[in-house]
Amino acid sequence: MKNNFTWPLINNNISLNDKKLLCEFIMGTDRFTNGPKVVEFEKAWSEWLGVKYSVMVNSGASANYITTSIVRELKGHHGEIIVPPIGWVSDISSVINTGFKPVFVDVDVDSMAISYENIKNAINENTKAIVLVHALGFNGLTDELIKLADQHDLLLIEDCCESHGATHNGTKIGAIGHMSCFSFYFGHHMTTIEGGMISTNDESIHQLARMFRSHGMIRETSQEYQKQFYRDDLNPLFTFAVPGYNMRSSEINAVLGIEQLKRLDFNIQKRIDNLQVWVDNLDSDLYFTDFKMEGSSNYALPLILNKNNSTMPLVCSLLESEGVEFRLGTAGGGNQARQPYLEKFDFKVVGSLANSDYIHDYGLYIGNHPELEVEEIISLCTKLNNIKESKDV
Repeated sequence: MKNNFTWPLINNNISLNDKKLLCEFIMGTDRFTNGPKVVEFEKAWSEWLGVKYSVMVNSGASANYITTSIVRELKGHHGEIIVPPIGWVSDISSVINTGFKPVFVDVDVDSMAISYENIKNAINENTKAIVLVHALGFNGLTDELIKLADQHDLLLIEDCCESHGATHNGTKIGAIGHMSCFSFYFGHHMTTIEGGMISTNDESIHQLARMFRSHGMIRETSQEYQKQFYRDDLNPLFTFAVPGYNMRSSEINAVLGIEQLKRLDFNIQKRIDNLQVWVDNLDSDLYFTDFKMEGSSNYALPLILNKNNSTMPLVCSLLESEGVEFRLGTAGGGNQARQPYLEKFDFKVVGSLANSDYIHDYGLYIGNHPELEVEEIISLCTKLNNIKESKDV
């Protein structure tokens, strides 16, 4: 990946050895569609994450769509799903496009995740599920939130697309909710170029995910599960039990995933170390630094100006002059409730979104790469700390 940045948002994390393995696989196989390598990667991922089942799909966004489709199958075709303003567009569009009303509640700044109190205030008789995004690699779970979902019989969906290896009470996130979504997009903690995963400990969710991934066909499920759909007038090879999609991955993506998984833990630790250096060296009088660090595994380094700091144009100018690529608004461009795609749809906001607006207006992030040196991080922090507020800003 070539660009003009000395500190890009994304580093090329596909190694020369990865490419050689892909070439060897391509020359030595006649099967490229979803097959044994996908199954092998699913098993390896489940073992790494600590769950019973995983289903590989072609993107993290596809994982979002399948999980909300599963909500529809298990909870009915109408209702509300509680969602975060800080996340990715597919966290919301999947809710809309599977027939639910998204209900936005505010986040805590220290985790960028929707908070227990705000979720509690939004639950009513129409609530079917909660989409919890672990934004930028921070753990968004609390024990109280997990209990709340259980008490109200709500499906808890963890979006872990930016947070591989983050933990809650020592357990990897993505292994705690009813189902979870991961992305293996180029530049994330690990990559399959394009790709994603749905993970769960629930057998029914596992079987539904397999069907939704592949057109809704029952042949994708276990023989025991298939029995409930047998019809005398239908070929079981072409019996469609749910209105599914084609979101299958390829063998090539899985081969790369198997290899990248071997160095995932090392890369996660480097990202954790980088975040600690970043937070330790930023001036807390200028920037928000009181993040929920325990259990984090950060995709990016967040930079949120304190509200009394009006130097955002100067910060952006400094980053540009230093060759540091950045994104305004943090995860997904900031507050999703302010995006124009929602104007045509019915959605709800419960309470104030003040924290989400604050992150939207005062926040950005830069790349967090395993290759970063401590000295690089400290040097950039020093320059950021020396920015002087201008009266003209």
